[in-house]
Amino acid sequence: MYIITVGAGDIGTPLIEIATGTGNEVVVIEKDAARADEVATEFDCLVINADATIKETLEDAGADRADALISTTDQDATNVMISLLAQELEIPSIVSVVHNPEHMNLFRQIGVNTMENPQRLIAESLFRSVDRPSIVDYMRVGDVAEVFEITVAEDAPIAGLNLVEADNEGLLDEDTLVVAIERPDSDSPITPRGQTRIEAGDLLTVYSGSGATPAVTDIFGHYEDHETNNSSGFSL
Repeated sequence: MYIITVGAGDIGTPLIEIATGTGNEVVVIEKDAARADEVATEFDCLVINADATIKETLEDAGADRADALISTTDQDATNVMISLLAQELEIPSIVSVVHNPEHMNLFRQIGVNTMENPQRLIAESLFRSVDRPSIVDYMRVGDVAEVFEITVAEDAPIAGLNLVEADNEGLLDEDTLVVAIERPDSDSPITPRGQTRIEAGDLLTVYSGSGATPAVTDIFGHYEDHETNNSSGFSL
């Protein structure tokens, strides 16, 4: 892919590293001269030291053949302007970081794919590690629902049951779905069916419409979440 990345800060630099490392053709637009020089020295990409809110800068970056533009500056107003210019130049895929959640709807209205402030996402993930220690990884869906990963404990109520049996025993309600199973002795993830048996040690990917609450994690044998919530005084 031909990717134009705007900004080489804390968000943009790792993105440049990933994009160049996977063989993409990357052009970086960075307004700060010193930072632009650092990127040009470190990565195999074209770096333009200029203002991306100027249409000619995007044209110089090859907007006419770009597959995507990703704007990572620390100002939402700047990201909006860049995104609008990218639309005018008919770049097929436009993605922007959004720092203020109140601005998310604006980006969506103009048809830009968004990523919420990564620093906030990291902070939420760190807090979740303390508040819900049983959760390996998670992603919020809407305001309440979550997709999360959790390991099945030896004494878990669901251990040893197939999904039909777990449903019959009321362990999995209509808002809780086991989406995938990673098993230590399996080379690839298992797509669960009704007769698929859940074993202790399985790493499950689970969707829960009510989120990863202690009542949900109990099913998989993790009761420590009750203790953490009671002692911390925090809740999600």
